[in-house]
Amino acid sequence: MLLNILYIVLGFVLLMKGGDFLIDGAVAIAQRAKLSAMVIGITVVGFGTSMPELLVSTQAAWVGSSGLAIGNVAGSNIANVALILGVSSLICPLPSHRKMMRIDLPFMLFAMVLFICFAFWDTIERWMGIVMVLLLVGFISWEVMDSRKEMKQEEIVVTPSMPLWRAILYVVVSLAAMVWGADLLIDGSSAIAMQLGEYFGVAKEEMERIIGLTVVAVGTSLPELFASVMAARKGETDMAVGNIIGSVSFNILSVVGVASAITPIQNAWDSFYIDYMVMIGLGLILYLFLITHRKIVRYEGVILLIIYCLYIAKTLMF
Repeated sequence: MLLNILYIVLGFVLLMKGGDFLIDGAVAIAQRAKLSAMVIGITVVGFGTSMPELLVSTQAAWVGSSGLAIGNVAGSNIANVALILGVSSLICPLPSHRKMMRIDLPFMLFAMVLFICFAFWDTIERWMGIVMVLLLVGFISWEVMDSRKEMKQEEIVVTPSMPLWRAILYVVVSLAAMVWGADLLIDGSSAIAMQLGEYFGVAKEEMERIIGLTVVAVGTSLPELFASVMAARKGETDMAVGNIIGSVSFNILSVVGVASAITPIQNAWDSFYIDYMVMIGLGLILYLFLITHRKIVRYEGVILLIIYCLYIAKTLMF
């Protein structure tokens, strides 16, 4: 038990410091590549902070633990929207932009709907995973080209805050630290959760689902949490929102896509349909908040956090 607690503490430290350096490096890369902070948040930061979900879900699908594979993705997306944006908006209101509302957020909602449609068949087949991955590649390519075109048209000139080699080193090292930190946190938390499951006499399959939707989902979402919180604290609100929108899209299209392309994911519907409804519902609430005030204000962040607490309470009522 003591070793597991040590893993959790060390994991938090790595995530916090990694998130700090990640934002500094990502901003410098955006300046050098003449890309907007929003696009860097959606691509570099979004993909990097989704690496724990990708690793966990791929491994879980490979060994046949569909509860962890699907629960991790659905739970992480719920945590991304409700928990992370809720916490970040308490630090600083998070604004939206015209392009986000026209392209990025609708694409995120489309990815959610596609995920639910594929899961409805109960088995997410290999061809479905390949379709998801191809959609993601196309979306990223379009985002990068459109951002560079927009920056060029507006003749925006930004002085890089650090040399390119140092920015890349910051991103690589911080992402590695965050993945390692998330892994330590998951190991410690999962071990404690399994011990509690044995103590309360909960079946292994049900405990897998609960751990996937709560402990593992929150654990693998911690890179996004710390990256977004650090971005909000540094005033990089575009990157804070872009990180979450990008991470949700990546979680679905890359994590589920790659995992199911390697091996079909079984039992993807019956145990998770309520979680899918919560996920898409939060996506629509996020869209409503952003289109109403053009930003997520503090009281809306409180609403998101309340929804997340109620969801976790319902999930833990086994």
